[in-house]
Amino acid sequence: MQVTLDPGVKDRFTAALGKLHFVDDDRLLIAVSGGADSLALLLLAQLTLPGRVVAATVDHQLRPESADEAQYVAQICNNLGVEHVILTPDEAIVGNIQSSARAARYALLERATDAHCCTLIATAHHADDQLETLLMRLARGSGVDGLSGIRARNGRVVRPLLEFTKAELVNICTIAGVQSINDPSNANSDFDRVAMRNWLATAQHPFQSERTARTAGALAEASEALAWITDRLAAQRIIRQSDVVVCDTNNLPDELKRRLLIRSLSTIAPDLAPRGDAIDRLLRELENARTAMIGDIKCVGGTDWRFSQAPPRRA
Repeated sequence: MQVTLDPGVKDRFTAALGKLHFVDDDRLLIAVSGGADSLALLLLAQLTLPGRVVAATVDHQLRPESADEAQYVAQICNNLGVEHVILTPDEAIVGNIQSSARAARYALLERATDAHCCTLIATAHHADDQLETLLMRLARGSGVDGLSGIRARNGRVVRPLLEFTKAELVNICTIAGVQSINDPSNANSDFDRVAMRNWLATAQHPFQSERTARTAGALAEASEALAWITDRLAAQRIIRQSDVVVCDTNNLPDELKRRLLIRSLSTIAPDLAPRGDAIDRLLRELENARTAMIGDIKCVGGTDWRFSQAPPRRA
């Protein structure tokens, strides 16, 4: 299958890969579900990186038709001359379906990346996804980190389509004559993202995905700057004394106190990930020189904050 696209579209995709530090001779594993977004990613990657792309379709085995959909993607890849692999979870997806499926999907993609000697994993998140994410997190009361939205790069995972709109990606598939698959879960308004998408499609609002991308980018830079400062403050102000972590937050802005508090807690309990209201309440207690508990950690306020694992409770 020969695919011809506007040279400007290819140039934008190449520029996006360059910003993500994807270099010559690197191989790219792309996640392709069969939706218009991921098929457009497949077409752009094949056109830009011939011979250096591996496509992976994750069959979560949650719907009877998912196996046929994976085979459909395999046929498209075969027509394009792109190597393709179908991945299935080691265990059935249970519990919170969306979060469990996401965790299983990225674990499988990481494994496939190593197996096929690829450098990065590309997903098809786009500008409209970014707008939805930013508004969802704004509605939840997220801070700077949350409002930075979908990161263009997170570890080995890259999103080279964040500056492309959904309409542009659909148009790429139309020009190439490739039919996309519609996942029924994308119409289920019980999911927050679908509800937000429906609202954006039907309400009169001033939000534009292109402008949102600039806002998310600026917030991502602010988040990275705060993380950089926190790393340096933590090296100076967080000290581990045997089983006790001591943190000096004197004369710091509240946001940096909050970040050092989270860093202190993670020093003792790496799996503890309190956010939002729980951290705000603990911050107030410590600021007022009181003692509080979060999880199994005893937190003592005062001039310096002290954190230690609480002794086991008596039966």
